Formats: sequence, structure tokens, C-alpha cells
Amino acid sequence: MIVTKTERRVPQGVIERLPGYLNALLHLRGEGCQTVSSARLSELAEVNAAQIRRDLAYFGQFGKRGVGYDIPLLVDRIQRILGSNHVHRIAILGAGNLGSAIASYDGLRARGFLVAAVFDNNRLKVGNRIGDLIVQDVSELNRVVLEQGIQFGVIAVPPESAQAAADQMCRAGVRVLLNYSPAFVEVPATVTLHNTDPVRELLHTLYYLSRADGVAGA
Repeated sequence: MIVTKTERRVPQGVIERLPGYLNALLHLRGEGCQTVSSARLSELAEVNAAQIRRDLAYFGQFGKRGVGYDIPLLVDRIQRILGSNHVHRIAILGAGNLGSAIASYDGLRARGFLVAAVFDNNRLKVGNRIGDLIVQDVSELNRVVLEQGIQFGVIAVPPESAQAAADQMCRAGVRVLLNYSPAFVEVPATVTLHNTDPVRELLHTLYYLSRADGVAGA
């Protein structure tokens, strides 16, 4: 996530909620909507409408009473705030089911990301096609990252291989690393690490389901 000088003074929680607003707005734009009320945006983003109005007020006045927010204008502004108004290239290490699914996800491009390369160390996977990409041998990682100016890396390997994958990505020069494995990995202070383990997210959701069913512990 790229934040300009102006937005550095904005609370972290506000910045963390912006991608949710953007997702909702892109959905509405895809349905042909031109405006949206804060109430409707609240339903889609699952954030209180008053909170949405306060968050957006940090960056200017976008809504009109009785009309709502101009969707194209707000999409453009949020993309600029997040730095997703231009393309950011991604390298994926791991061409299994998860890596292939991420590489094939069409929603990335709409949010300013382009999967530029996929790597694996399994000879049975190297050379296979995933969409428009050919899986490359991991030995090519440094060269490709440098030549294409790739700053984002995705770890989509088994847990036991996650740290080695992180080390390879960091040596290659990526600045932001998304770890999709449940393993804890260490990276240099110059690299931003974000853990996105799907199992962890399911366990987080399970708590609320259990609470609704009356079986959650204290």
C-alpha cells in the first residue's frame, strides 16, 4: 500500500478500511451504478455509515445530500490514495492449486495489480501454462524481478518451504511480501510482510459463528 505525505497523518484504521470501500464501489460500478448512498455502501463494506462518512472526510467532500457518492469519482480518488491507480507487478512463488488460483484471479487487475510471473522448483510444473503465463524455474526469480521491476511477492508454497521462499523473494528485491502459508516467516526490516493464511481467517470467522450458535467459550 502506497500512502502519500498527506495521507500519512490519517489514522491507520482509516487506511485499512479503504480497500473494503473500493471493493464495494467496483462491484457497484460493474453493475452500472453511478451513485451510491452511504447506507448502501455501509451494507456492502460492512462498516457503519457514519464511520464511512468520517473516513472519507479525511480526503475531501465527495457525497451530496440526497444524491450520494459519485462512484467513478470515489473509485478514482481511493485508487490514488492507495496507489492502485497504476499497475503493480506481482511475482508468485508456488504454482500449485493456491498459486494458480491467485494468478488466475481477474479481480487483481481491476485493483491495480498484475501477476507478471509465476515460479516453482518442481520440474513437473515448470513450463506449464497458467492463463497467459508460463511457470518458470525459481532459478529465474532474481533476473525476472530485476528486469520487470517487480516489488510484490506472493508465497504460495507448503509451510515447510515458506521461510526459504521468503528468503528467495527478499534476496530478489521484492519490497512487499504476502505469505499465504500458515508458517511464520521472518523478513528484513526493509520488506513489508503481510500474512494472509486462509485457515486463520476461517478460524476468526468460526468464533463469530460459534458465538451466534451459543457455543463460543468465554
